[in-house]
Amino acid sequence: MNRHLNIQTSHGTLLGHLALPDNPRSLVLLARVLPFAVDDPLATNLFNRGHAVLGMELISERERHFVDATQDVSRLARRMTDMLDLIRRDGDMQALPLAIHASGEVTPAAIRVAALRDTQVNAVAGHGGLVDRAGLQALEMLVAPLLMLYDKDDQGAQASWQRAQSHFNCLTEMHLLQAGEDQGERVSAWFARHAGRSSGMTGELT
Repeated sequence: MNRHLNIQTSHGTLLGHLALPDNPRSLVLLARVLPFAVDDPLATNLFNRGHAVLGMELISERERHFVDATQDVSRLARRMTDMLDLIRRDGDMQALPLAIHASGEVTPAAIRVAALRDTQVNAVAGHGGLVDRAGLQALEMLVAPLLMLYDKDDQGAQASWQRAQSHFNCLTEMHLLQAGEDQGERVSAWFARHAGRSSGMTGELT
């Protein structure tokens, strides 16, 4: 099943898309600053592995004209919280184990939201981003297992990870992506292990 969703804000409408397979093992929220593409490779990979996928944009079309819109961690976190509220009220999603995948500027906001909604968010994965911008309190409060993937040349984000590492009290794992490596298998395995319902597929990382 496929559905289009939207969230109204004072700065415009945020658009999203839900892809729901039969007997989903979990729901993965893909939070993005740009409009979500239905053919997003990670979304396709996760869906094919039995995860429901909710792709939502965090920045409205009007806000994309402002260069600093993606740097406001507090605003991005509020938008993600609105999305989690939507999930709680939606009959197709509310009963599914929830995981969050974020990338770049959204990663610190995802960590902050997962720390605040520790009974709702079961696992988090991120690709790049300055995790220490989530704030010391969020790093220390995070309960959900966190997987962070970094491109080898993303030195700034890797340095941010090192600064944050000693403050985490949850299970964490970091992996440097090889050139051309598809993050989908690793992310899906992480969510299958820590957030999803068993469906007969292994969730081992290699």
